[in-house]
Amino acid sequence: MFERFTRDARDAVSGAVTEARHAGASTVAEEHLLLSLLTLGALDPLGVDRASVAAALADVRRRGGMSRADEEALAGLGIDLGEIVARFEETHGTGALSSPAPRRRTLGSSLRSALGRPGDPERRHVPFTEGAKKALEQSLRIALGRKDRHIGTLHLLLALLSRPGTVAEVLADHGVTYAAAERGLAA
Repeated sequence: MFERFTRDARDAVSGAVTEARHAGASTVAEEHLLLSLLTLGALDPLGVDRASVAAALADVRRRGGMSRADEEALAGLGIDLGEIVARFEETHGTGALSSPAPRRRTLGSSLRSALGRPGDPERRHVPFTEGAKKALEQSLRIALGRKDRHIGTLHLLLALLSRPGTVAEVLADHGVTYAAAERGLAA
């Protein structure tokens, strides 16, 4: 599949790994793919404010990754997500729900550490979440459906928009829908 990726799309995928490492995340998620697309300027033709989208994603992380649909479902049960986040942050500090999970130490990393060779954190493997993998697979389906011979950043963006969740929600809040992306970015 990756042989079909354009150079920009490959840069977006490797940039997502970099975004995850920078955030201290143990996995590459869909939000990292979006952040990478933003960094590459792939959404600039749509007039997207990079800083605003990045801030919205940070807010989603602050709420523990809960979407508005999740929040509404909890509200239907009488649970106020905003109150839960506030109480949790009161006890554990601001942004405690967005903190990355502690990294697992493997025997190899423990051994390198004991020998005084911690290893290069930029070279450690960061796996993709199931959602990020599905977005990459969806980008191939979208390219095939459009009869395109390659997978570009447009296909990656359309894949992120086609999947329900916080990434599509944040993009929609910033005026980026599947139809708008197709119209604004189609070559």
